[in-house]
This record gives sequence, C-alpha cells and structure tokens, in this order.
Amino acid sequence: GLVVHRGRRQPEPWVAVRHLRTDRQDLPRHRDVIRDFAPDAVVDAYALTAQDVTTAQSVLPEVPTVVLSSQDVYQAFTGLSTGKCLSPVPLTEESEVRRDRYPYRGSGLEGIPEDYEKLDVEARWIDRGATVLRLPMVYGPHDRQRREDLVLRRIRAGRRRMPVGAGNLLWTRAHVDDVATGVLSAVDIRAGDGLAINLGETSTVPMVEWFEHIVRGGAGAELELVRVPDDVLPAELALTGSPRQHILTSSALAQSLLSWAPADPAARVAESVKWHLDNPPDTPWTDDDTKADDEAV
Repeated sequence: GLVVHRGRRQPEPWVAVRHLRTDRQDLPRHRDVIRDFAPDAVVDAYALTAQDVTTAQSVLPEVPTVVLSSQDVYQAFTGLSTGKCLSPVPLTEESEVRRDRYPYRGSGLEGIPEDYEKLDVEARWIDRGATVLRLPMVYGPHDRQRREDLVLRRIRAGRRRMPVGAGNLLWTRAHVDDVATGVLSAVDIRAGDGLAINLGETSTVPMVEWFEHIVRGGAGAELELVRVPDDVLPAELALTGSPRQHILTSSALAQSLLSWAPADPAARVAESVKWHLDNPPDTPWTDDDTKADDEAV
C-alpha cells in the first residue's frame, strides 16, 4: 500500500506501508510516483473542498475509489446549529441535504478551510463513480477531536459532579474501527459505486446515556451527572441541552449493499475509553474549568 499524507501526525506502531509525504495541492509534483505505484483502488480520506477533489483527480487513475464524507451534508445539521427542527429522523440517503453551502465559512475553526463543502466533494467524486461514505460522529483511538474528553477530563481531574442538561440529543456515532471495515467493504464489494451511503451504529442512546457509558468505562470513576438548566451550562457542554433537531441516521443501506455491520456500541465505548485514559491530552484542567462547573451545579 501507499499512504499519501502530510506526515504531521502518525500513529506508532503503524502497518508496513510506503509513504508519500506531501500536501494535497502538491500532488501533481508526484505524478510519476503515483503512476509507478499503479494503485488498484483509492481511499480519499480527507477531501474537504471542490479543489481538493480536482487536484486528486488530476493525478489518480480511474480505479475503484471510496471517499469519506460527513453527515453534515444533511439539512438536519442546519437545524441543530440554529435550534430548529428541519428534518425528520432517522436520516436516510434520501433525506434533504443542506440548503446553505459552506457551513463553516467565517467560523475560524482550526484546519477547516473557508470553502469547506462536503456536498461539492461528493458531487465530483460520484460523477467519477466513487462510493461516498457519509460518516457520523466518529470516536475511538487517535480521535483528534477527543469527543469523549468532555467526561474523561473531569474524571482525570478527580471531579465528583458534572453539570449536564437534559442530554436527550440523539446523534449517531461510529467507532473508527467500524468505519475502517465499512471502507474495506466498499472497496471489495463495489455495490456502492456512484452512491452516497451512511455509516453509523445501529443503535443510538441519548447524549446523557452515552456519557454514563463513558463514566462506567472510566476505570471505576465516580462522577455524578447533575441535571442543570440549559442556560447555565458551560459552553463546551451546550450539546447536553435540549435540542429541537436530532442527527439520528439509518445505516440500513450500508448493511444491505455492503454487508456491513458495526460492533456493539457499549463494547466499543469501553475500548475507546481505555485508550483515551491511557493516552491523555496535554491540556490541563484549570481553575476556570472548576469555577464554570461549580457555578452551573
């Protein structure tokens, strides 16, 4: 295999593969390397913009291709961010996509370009016959967003109480290893060529119950989730409030077309929690964090 990446982050140990370290926009400079490698299939894991796709397609051969997209393409994500219910759930591949483009323009989010748009990415790759996999909230080892850390950072700090809102948000998740098996299935089976397909766990508990699973998997931690009014929640815990829009998706198409089935979510959360407890981030718990939680409670 040949892994094309920028070389800024790399898990250790890693599988024995060849590496091509380059920025995506410099891919044309390595045309000869890619031609000599002659890939049988391509997985595009990090196309964020239309230009990202144009650059890759100018260099890559037309072979079976799987592209990772996001379920932020759905109009439901606009509903979640605006506090409106805009789409019924569960979301399927036929659900309405966002009416507004470039959802993060002007946000200043690190690593997100102004012209980020997975709808542009999907359209260009589907025109070339690729399988597009729409990913939910992905968690597990090496998660750069550390989604479980809302809970785990409080456990590491020895906190005994954590403020939460109603916590009834239903947001489909998937463990990174299950995403990987979905990618391999799409490459091998090819039944999804030219289609966009949702991946996600087949059962989803509300946000607060997911937090409880994390606590129970947290090496015997004693952390009480304390219900507080939504308007006093610390900003980082806003998603534990009472949303009008859920992001609950169906993976029935992936199961039928790709013969894909994710593992049991409870077991996956326990695996993920263990990894994150063994590999904590550098960001410390601060006095300001303590004050925000205590005031909310």
